[in-house]
Amino acid sequence: MTDPTAAPTMPAPGTTDGADEQAKSERVASLWSDARRDLVRNPIFLISAVIILGLIVLSVAPQLFTERSPYEKGFCQLSNSMEPPKSGHPFGYDVQGCDVYTRTIYGARNSVIVGILTSAMTSMVGGVLGLIAGLRGGWVDTVLSRITEIFFAIPLMLGGLLFLSMFDTGNVYTVALILMVLGWPSVFRIMRGAVLSNKHNDYVIAARALGAGTWRIATRHVLPNAIAPVIVLSTINLGIYISAEAALSYLGIGVQSPNISWGLMIADAQSRFLNHPHMLLYPSLFLSVTVLAFIMLGDAVRDALDPKLR
Repeated sequence: MTDPTAAPTMPAPGTTDGADEQAKSERVASLWSDARRDLVRNPIFLISAVIILGLIVLSVAPQLFTERSPYEKGFCQLSNSMEPPKSGHPFGYDVQGCDVYTRTIYGARNSVIVGILTSAMTSMVGGVLGLIAGLRGGWVDTVLSRITEIFFAIPLMLGGLLFLSMFDTGNVYTVALILMVLGWPSVFRIMRGAVLSNKHNDYVIAARALGAGTWRIATRHVLPNAIAPVIVLSTINLGIYISAEAALSYLGIGVQSPNISWGLMIADAQSRFLNHPHMLLYPSLFLSVTVLAFIMLGDAVRDALDPKLR
């Protein structure tokens, strides 16, 4: 029998009993590494990422998918007006005798450019202003918040119609700029809230007590912990801005000819849908899949970066 009064035996030095579990408990996984691991296991993220990657390749190098260019001379032939799909022309022809497939391929570039540019600019402007407002507080926060509320009162589509009617250029960069002017307040509000919830944490107070300056605190301590919701919002907004560009072009106030846009193609085909559905079907399908892919990507990124959903 074992003597109950005997001292408990201690593990000999160098033994590895329980060392693995102790090492695991001491390792602290960062938010980004956890998010990356979750994303590569998420089928929704993988599907949407493949679709978006294909759209980017389509936008950068459309010549890989079609031999002709819609901007070359003689591309449109009235003799082919509204012809149905056939061999070599799987999407048929539009009312001007232009190949719908080639125009749909080249129309992806303008839509993706507007979405990426607008989302990037809104993230930069709204993120920087939200970071400043949250850190500085006081009258700076008050002034920026009141300006943001003014822009929030302007609906995106109505404001786009109003401002774009003042310009005659009708190119993708003008559309992206106008959408950025109207879209940055949402990013500002998200960033400001994230900064306010992080700037009073212990690590920020400790950094300030050790003499860290405002710039170092903002870039090394607050921003890395506040940027996640901005990334999620910007990813979801990509699809929203692409659909906004298509809607503005459909209304005749966004991208203008001779530029190509899915919205313009839909506007040209709407009155002929019953007799020639191919003119409307394919640009609408590409637009829907693009918007859905970006929204799915944003949802997957949100689920991965939100620790409350783990």
